[in-house]
Amino acid sequence: MEFKQAAHRDRFVDRHIGPSAEDVASMLEHIGIDSLDALIDKTIPAAIRGDKALDIGAAMSEPELLEYARRTAAKNDLFTSHIGMGYYDTVTPPVILRNILENPGWYTQYTPYQAEIAQGRLEALINFQTMVVDLTGLEIANASLLDEATAVAEAMAMMFAGRTRVKANATRLFVSNDIYPQTRALLETRCEPIGVELVFGDYKTVEFDGSYFGAILQYPADDGNIADYRSFCTRAREHHIYIAAACDLMSLLLLTPPGEFGADIAVGSTQRFGVPMGYGGPHAAFFATREKFKRLIPGRIIGVSVDAQGGQAYRMALQTREQHIRRERATSNICTAQVLLAVIAGAYAVYHGPRGLRAIAERIHRLTVALADGLKAQGHAVLNQAFFDTISVRPADGVDAAAVRREAEAAQVNLRYFGDGRIGISLDETCNEKSVERLLRIFLAARGGNGVDFDIAALVEGAQSGIPAELQRTSEYMTHPVFSLYHSETEMLRYLKRLENKDLSLTHSMIALGSCTMKLNATTEMIPVTWREFGGLHPFAPLTQSLGYRQIFTELERDLAAITEFAAVSLQPNSGAQGEYAGLMTIRAYHKDRDAAHRNIVLIPSSAHGTNPASGVMAGMKVVVVKCDALGNIDVDDLRAKAEKHSEKLAALMVTYPSTHGVFEESIREICDTVHRYGGLVYMDGANMNAQVGLTSPARIGADVCHLNLHKTFCIPHGGGGPGMGPICVNEKLAPYLPGHPLVDTGGDKAISPIAAAPWGSASILLISWAYIKMMGGAGLTDATRVAILNANYILKRLDGAYKPLYTGANGTVAHEMILDTREFKQSAGIEVEDIAKRLIDYGYHAPTVSFPVPGTMMIEPTESESLAEIDRFCDVLLSIRREIAAIESGEADREENVLKHAPHTLALVTADNWDRPYPRSAAAWPIEWLHERKFWASVARVNNTYGDRNLVCSCPPLEEYQDSDEAEPAEAL
Repeated sequence: MEFKQAAHRDRFVDRHIGPSAEDVASMLEHIGIDSLDALIDKTIPAAIRGDKALDIGAAMSEPELLEYARRTAAKNDLFTSHIGMGYYDTVTPPVILRNILENPGWYTQYTPYQAEIAQGRLEALINFQTMVVDLTGLEIANASLLDEATAVAEAMAMMFAGRTRVKANATRLFVSNDIYPQTRALLETRCEPIGVELVFGDYKTVEFDGSYFGAILQYPADDGNIADYRSFCTRAREHHIYIAAACDLMSLLLLTPPGEFGADIAVGSTQRFGVPMGYGGPHAAFFATREKFKRLIPGRIIGVSVDAQGGQAYRMALQTREQHIRRERATSNICTAQVLLAVIAGAYAVYHGPRGLRAIAERIHRLTVALADGLKAQGHAVLNQAFFDTISVRPADGVDAAAVRREAEAAQVNLRYFGDGRIGISLDETCNEKSVERLLRIFLAARGGNGVDFDIAALVEGAQSGIPAELQRTSEYMTHPVFSLYHSETEMLRYLKRLENKDLSLTHSMIALGSCTMKLNATTEMIPVTWREFGGLHPFAPLTQSLGYRQIFTELERDLAAITEFAAVSLQPNSGAQGEYAGLMTIRAYHKDRDAAHRNIVLIPSSAHGTNPASGVMAGMKVVVVKCDALGNIDVDDLRAKAEKHSEKLAALMVTYPSTHGVFEESIREICDTVHRYGGLVYMDGANMNAQVGLTSPARIGADVCHLNLHKTFCIPHGGGGPGMGPICVNEKLAPYLPGHPLVDTGGDKAISPIAAAPWGSASILLISWAYIKMMGGAGLTDATRVAILNANYILKRLDGAYKPLYTGANGTVAHEMILDTREFKQSAGIEVEDIAKRLIDYGYHAPTVSFPVPGTMMIEPTESESLAEIDRFCDVLLSIRREIAAIESGEADREENVLKHAPHTLALVTADNWDRPYPRSAAAWPIEWLHERKFWASVARVNNTYGDRNLVCSCPPLEEYQDSDEAEPAEAL
């Protein structure tokens, strides 16, 4: 017998890339190009083409990768961490772990810009916001931020932007000495460039005057102490000073909430609500404030509106797209959230309910009191007068912190060591009586076993509250029925499934969002993320306990450096926008180090993503906009003129490549050379890196620094709107300034202060990109880029004659994405791009990116992961919609009463007894035959955006409030 397939090897690259070799040949024939190499030669300028293969090693198979990941994970030592500082061990309920965190139906969703096919996660985020509003005692909350320290910095920025006339010249911000050190450091990063003076001090003795605009408190404090801030807030308010409190959300189940003691803003982390520590992230921070700040609150707010049928519907509200609208006038560059983690935290609250959460908080507190009593009995000094879950201990005479540390580490326990002899101990949800006993025995052993023995059961039984009566919470919270209905696993499972079923994800169809790169998030890449060896590490644990993580960081940094052809990498920025900011801050530090701090002008093309100018302003730079020409390219003459005009102050150019218009600009080298000639550096936005990998590089085009969206090019899933990662890669001249951290040695020799709360940002999801690169290898990554470009050009050819591309490259091709101009349909048929977006839902597809970067257009990016069959289906749908528009143009269909204007059509509408539309139900719901087999139904009709903004509700509403609503107003264009 001859074994003809014996040499066959199941290659991951063949699973990741959608089209087969036969498909590629067919697509090239359709385009009219002889080979894939010829297509690439026509698309990418020869001057910037790479001349050697990517040097990142041979590809691993999926089993090999998982085996390698297991060996690497085993190098991490899982100690029990009582370090605290905003990070705590927690229990992720298995029903949430399996059905959200490990479920592609949740983690492959996109940001809910198309509300009609996002009602599930929007409802989950409303639950999250309601939980935050209730526990903080404030009026509105957003749908999450990146981490607690960033949330504090955003609170600073909001207070600064919201200064009243009487405070117009106030630039000082009081910050309590009791703030977490990582938060203090990040505040220093964010305040100095924009001219905010930080004043650290004792909240009890600070003397306010007219120079202060805001104050920040930690609640409970860094050392665990609980203070009564009411008199402080009264004093601050007398001076028209805003107050923000960084809070532990679990503690607010027992403590007076900040909204009740006088704070205007409450921020913090929801990590301990079921989200693993993950060596620093990702976690969902929260941000709550008063109604008067609703136009200034950073990030996204989920609100309640109505749909075209008058039913209740959720949507993103208010300044959801602030950066795209306000650009350099934006008060924040936050354009993403931590949706997947916020969904988990909100689901944790739904599953446990108010009683269950309070029971968890009370158990943590009781155990902490028992520990404090036991330590006191041994002669140690517990320095806290009032506390929730954290105590600060000064060991008894004859016992030093070093002795305690030796015993703790021998018992595989991490404590916090302040450096002045004090020891911090934090308890969490996973602790029990044995945890307290082990801690007491560590201290007992540190004094040679001499001391009072203890009865752990008696200590726990006799524990009295460590929270003074005047600081104990008396107000109700989480009274909405959603927090009381789903406490059995059966009910919770069905609830989560109902929510999931309302949302379209990559499990249903391709999501061809331009500039978003919605590619495959392979299962093998995701598996290690939820391993305890990676999820259970505290970010401030000793480095000797995280050797597995350090190996992954080293390998990933090396590979990203090879891909970008840069010298060094920082993995710290935990979003693309934070990567932009980090890159600009390294440029700023470089100029400052060369006695050129006056260089503060940043040139930004008019086509740039809106976060670019916002990041520039945050970095203390003045934005000068560069024009684009009629072909969508940077106007080189205008750039040259502005670079020369501002040559004395030129700091940087921010450029996206390929451009935001989807083409490789032939003049990119000239553009970068011009900026360098006048003393500036070039920052490249890596949003479109999926068209570069293996074929060219940021260094090759002339950039000095770039950020990479690992949640795009390198396969971290979008999670419905986060998490993401935005590491920066830099050349040798910028390497010394890579961001550091106050608690862990990282960054360059002249490191700027941190960009994120944790040293390596959202460390646990770096595993995904690491695994992707390992399994693809250099050749596979290059092939992925080639096929991404092929897929885009195939769509361009298939739609030729039906839709006009707005821009193409010099040889008539596009990069990995294209912009289709749909503006003519408004004149010819009264059809807006929004109508096409909503009609795509009826066909089971998420709309491409609409009205960005050019209003009235669609930007399509298919990625390399979609098969030819799926791409053809998508093209068939767009051609079918074009025929529907043609029917309106010819008068066959009415300009108002047509399938596009009324899209999407819900199941309830199509199956209703009444049907008064001039087109048949079949045209509404099944315009293509294959929809009978794979129909996805929108759960609501078209959502009314205007109504939602005019009647802002951002917490769980009772349904009856909307049953008698006035007739819906017309929706705004996207």
